[in-house]
Amino acid sequence: MPDHYPQRIICLTEEPTEILYRIGEADRIVGISGFTVRPPQARREKPKVSAFINAKIDKILALEPDLVIGFSDIQADIARDLIKAGIEVWISNHRSVEGILAYTLRLGAMVGAADKAQGLVDQMRGAIATASALAATLPRRPRVYFEEWDEPPISGIRWVCELIRIAGGDDIFPERAACSLARDRILADASEVIRRAPDLIIGSWCGKKFRPDRVAARPGWVEIPAVQRGQIAEIKSAIILQPGPAALLDGLPQLSRLIARAA
Repeated sequence: MPDHYPQRIICLTEEPTEILYRIGEADRIVGISGFTVRPPQARREKPKVSAFINAKIDKILALEPDLVIGFSDIQADIARDLIKAGIEVWISNHRSVEGILAYTLRLGAMVGAADKAQGLVDQMRGAIATASALAATLPRRPRVYFEEWDEPPISGIRWVCELIRIAGGDDIFPERAACSLARDRILADASEVIRRAPDLIIGSWCGKKFRPDRVAARPGWVEIPAVQRGQIAEIKSAIILQPGPAALLDGLPQLSRLIARAA
């Protein structure tokens, strides 16, 4: 029976690549983002055709894709150029935990693997249930400062804030988490972290090694409970800052362990 679903897919970000590998549809991928680290074999097997805000349009066209998948308005210019060249493009813009689950189901349906995508969603919901059960046993809800970048300081995005809540903590900047763009989550006054007194500081500096010593040495930060108690930790950006399975299946369990220790 002919397969009428996309046969040659370009993934401009990591999450569609990871999903397609997890549901057994990796053979459809003909190109990936150069920032892809999950799964590791994707970097070995697939041509790298893009960064995040730019792409090698000629290389993409030479691969003759029948679908290009990207993420967010930041990739609008890439999408525009590909659409002008006659390529079908799907740009998602999900920013929440439920958005990740819905995105997985949509992508699965687009490649004729709805049942396998549902199985992956069930795994992710299982991870949520496990984290919620652990959170219910904690003696208190620690206050958490999640930092995506240090210069300037940028607080966590929406799905990270939601995962912190699921794991039994409270993001100290929930109002900023609602902002989809990183520029709107920049802390103009980093001393606000001191005033909000987090019990736990988590760093996830995208593309750069987290330095707890530098965080603890910031002016005035010795007053912060998390610094005083040594509750400063890293979660690698690859498993928490992409809106795909990694955030729920790997990032959430790490959040749970860190929050439980700080409770």
